[in-house]
Amino acid sequence: MGGLLGMLTLGPLGAAVGVLLGHQFDEHADGAEAEPRLGSAADVAAIGERFFRATFRVMGYLAKADGRVSQQEISAARAVMSALRLNPLQIRAAIDYFTAGKQPDFDPTEELTELRRACAGRPDLLRVFLELQVRAALGGNDLQGPVRALLSRVAAQLRISGLELEQIEAVLRIQSGRFAARPARHDGAEQLEQAYRVLEAAPGASNDEIVKAYRRQLSRHHPDKLKANGLPESMLEHAKQRTQQIIEAYELIRARRGIH
Repeated sequence: MGGLLGMLTLGPLGAAVGVLLGHQFDEHADGAEAEPRLGSAADVAAIGERFFRATFRVMGYLAKADGRVSQQEISAARAVMSALRLNPLQIRAAIDYFTAGKQPDFDPTEELTELRRACAGRPDLLRVFLELQVRAALGGNDLQGPVRALLSRVAAQLRISGLELEQIEAVLRIQSGRFAARPARHDGAEQLEQAYRVLEAAPGASNDEIVKAYRRQLSRHHPDKLKANGLPESMLEHAKQRTQQIIEAYELIRARRGIH
């Protein structure tokens, strides 16, 4: 388009200048899309409020996947609130949202659509949101029954793949010690296998690839980065715990491989 406009106005030289300017514009636009500019403090706060509300509403919805909310599922939601170190006012708000999510007229599709819009260009926030849902579901009924299918739908609406959902579940099972359908092992090989899963790296990866995987996971879960993108202060404890898990996994692999 730049070349065409330049040709019409200044001839062949104008066409060359137009192409150059158009190319620079395209590169700038691509860069802006790849690295979305952070919004104002008010925008970030609005994202945080939306995130907090959606987290506990959807959590209540998933807890009622089989038609009723058990005491264990309520305790699991409370455990998440406790792990996040919410203050009394935040706990009260979380309980109110959880209760709203249990109601028959709650529309998870609308809630998730609004959350996805609020977090546009911030995929790491949506992953943290899904991690919190999986965390509560694991504690509630170990992902048994219809909740697993509903979680898959939630992931799909957030445009998170089924493979990534499986990875989230595997990593959170490692973190919580809730292993399903297989006997527990406590040998070094098991710990090393888990460490590779946490970094989302293959055991056969090179040392450079391991370091890159470690840095990628740290960047994805870094509390400061997530906070700057809109993760509410009340959710930072989850990010800190995941970051610590990533560091411990890397240290184990680094020690076994002799990475300096």
